[in-house]
Amino acid sequence: VTPGIAFSDVLLEQKEHNYLTGLAFDNDRCGAAFIDVSTGTFQVAEGSLDYIGTLLSSFAPKELLVPKSYARGVRERFGDSYYISTLDEWAFVYDASVEKLKKQFGVDSLKGFAIDVFPLGVAAAGALLVYLEQTQHTGLKNICSISRIDESRFVWMDKFTFRNLEIFTSAAGGEGVSLVSVIDRCSSPMGARLLRTWLAMPVMDIDELNSRYDVVEYFTKDQESLLAVQERIGNIGDLERIISRAAAGKISPREVMQLKRGLEQIAPVRDLCQGKGVAPLDRMMSGLDGCGPLIDRLENTMMPEPAAAIGKGDVIAPGVSGELDSLRNITRNSRDILLQIQQREMERTGITSLKINYNSVFGYYLEVRNAHKDKVPEDWVRKQTLVNAERYITAELKEYEEKILGAEEKIYALESRIYADLVAVIQDNIASVQNNCRIISRLDVLAGFADLAVSNRYCRPQVNDGYAIDIKAGRHPVIETLMPAGEEFVPNDVFLDNKTQQIIILTGPNMAGKSALLRQTALIVLLAQTGSFVPAESASIGYCDKLFTRVGATDNISRGESTFMVEMLETSMILHNLSSRSLVLLDEIGRGTSTYDGMSIARAIVEYIHESGQGAKTLFATHYHELNDMEDIYPRVRNYHIAVKEVGKNVIFLRKLKEGGVAHSFGIHVARLAGMPRQVIESAENTLAALEKQEKGGDSAFTDRHSGTKVRPHNVKEGRIESDGSLQLSFFQLEDPLLMSLRDDLNAADLNNMTPLQAFDLLRDMKSKMGI
Repeated sequence: VTPGIAFSDVLLEQKEHNYLTGLAFDNDRCGAAFIDVSTGTFQVAEGSLDYIGTLLSSFAPKELLVPKSYARGVRERFGDSYYISTLDEWAFVYDASVEKLKKQFGVDSLKGFAIDVFPLGVAAAGALLVYLEQTQHTGLKNICSISRIDESRFVWMDKFTFRNLEIFTSAAGGEGVSLVSVIDRCSSPMGARLLRTWLAMPVMDIDELNSRYDVVEYFTKDQESLLAVQERIGNIGDLERIISRAAAGKISPREVMQLKRGLEQIAPVRDLCQGKGVAPLDRMMSGLDGCGPLIDRLENTMMPEPAAAIGKGDVIAPGVSGELDSLRNITRNSRDILLQIQQREMERTGITSLKINYNSVFGYYLEVRNAHKDKVPEDWVRKQTLVNAERYITAELKEYEEKILGAEEKIYALESRIYADLVAVIQDNIASVQNNCRIISRLDVLAGFADLAVSNRYCRPQVNDGYAIDIKAGRHPVIETLMPAGEEFVPNDVFLDNKTQQIIILTGPNMAGKSALLRQTALIVLLAQTGSFVPAESASIGYCDKLFTRVGATDNISRGESTFMVEMLETSMILHNLSSRSLVLLDEIGRGTSTYDGMSIARAIVEYIHESGQGAKTLFATHYHELNDMEDIYPRVRNYHIAVKEVGKNVIFLRKLKEGGVAHSFGIHVARLAGMPRQVIESAENTLAALEKQEKGGDSAFTDRHSGTKVRPHNVKEGRIESDGSLQLSFFQLEDPLLMSLRDDLNAADLNNMTPLQAFDLLRDMKSKMGI
């Protein structure tokens, strides 16, 4: 067993696919094949290395299979987070792969699967079958079809977008909340897996999206049906993985009965959903197969509550095999049968002291005391003479002896044979069951979307082939669920198009909500193109083909990349892949370098996006207020800000998007909120006032807090703020008795062994010293 080949629930994540992915290469092109043996899913794709990289981010395979000579290059290109297995190059030969696939599917040609346009994908798929053979996974009957992933059908999202939007995992790790954890209202593991696939691969087909919306809308209006359908789907369980274990011959008796109980829910689900005047729902239900004959066969063959495995108790129902029933009767009633034989022989012979006993030498025997030897019938065979008695056997006794002693072994063999025949019948129905799984999974996701829409007040989006994004009173789907009691999320309108308002430059204070607004816009578009209703009063969305985010960055030390280099690499990738339908979210570009360098880069990026001719819709959050003048230079650039209200030295965050730019970031206020020492805040305010005065051409000197004398910042030259390593702020290098005292307190504290109460006491003492 390798990470990409698993059937056991112990090894599998219930709500995630377990993909094994093969990769085949030809210069700068790559073919990929994705297989999940636990569900029977098999797909191929082909394209540029960047495109395959986005698919790897989407599918998150547990294992990669690559030619030996490419293993190092794959790690360098796609990262070292994947478990990588290798095969010789011959396993990736196209012609051999075609033959492997035709044999697996029992066809003479692959044209019906429409995958011949992806020769590298076909080569990778064939290599996967070779790998399955080498790991003793042959004849998997659930792998009975293959489909292709068309790049033109799905929204492009790279790994940075998945990370930045926290679609599947939170940046905070296990303690954080991801998008999928908020919107997953599925009732079955099958639906949960499909939901993750839809989120990873949002669609651009407007007809398909409207079909999904129609079903969601129906359930939002008929919540009684919604609850009934969700209850039925919850009782179906994970048919997809159960039928795959049957295909591999690894299904347990109890799973067979789970299969039966799941299939019994299909007809009621169909009855609940059919004929409701919703065409997409009717089309879905028409594809369901109640599997009546299979259910009857399972009902008639299996015990209602079978043992966990053959040999661990009864599995096959009474009446299936007369021989099996007889053997079970023997094992359960052997003592009674022997007593019946003994009584019958006593009556026949008149030997009142007759006993039936057993020993390991010659098995069961009749023991007759010497006083009754003359009554022994001729058909008894003497086996042993004792001082006071003789021992005999009979043909009937010998027959029962063989039955009793061999009954358990024979029961095991008979049940195994009958069970194997039943599994073969199940395997003959794999295609029908898998089709049911696909339909039920889809219904489950859409019902979950309806549940989400009702409970969180989502609206039906209007996705069209225009180029504008017009969101009224949009909300962040995750943050709004985390608001403290009594607080409500502040909604905002966002409008972007490629004619009048292509680029929004968004300024505002730290902590005002700029990043949240960027993310919520992207998540609303993502949800809409997944088929979900969205958190807004209304949303009209010209469908997007690419979704880019550059929000936050960290060092990639292992690859020798600084925070700023990571930021530039991500931004470069975005600029090289812009399209007229792209949605681009850029947050604080350029902050990882000097002020003028960063501002120059940020300005040039906005200019490039505007002038590239693509018309990519862009939200650009920044603290470089100098960019506000771009609205006067470029016709499709507009300034907006997140409003705040100043009350003395305090700032109230209003979280509301307003037209126009602002010139203040209120960073010192945020530092005050973070609990910075009072002396640091006062010094910062003094320095800021001097720098602002310098910018206006006045006296930039400020008063030193210790000496009371005027000091001019030596690193302010001709209006430019230059960095000086010797003046970088370090709280504990300042000649301040209070700070030195706090430093001593922290140095003396045993943080590794401190209890929460001790930590609280230390913090309280430090706050007391600071007078706060």
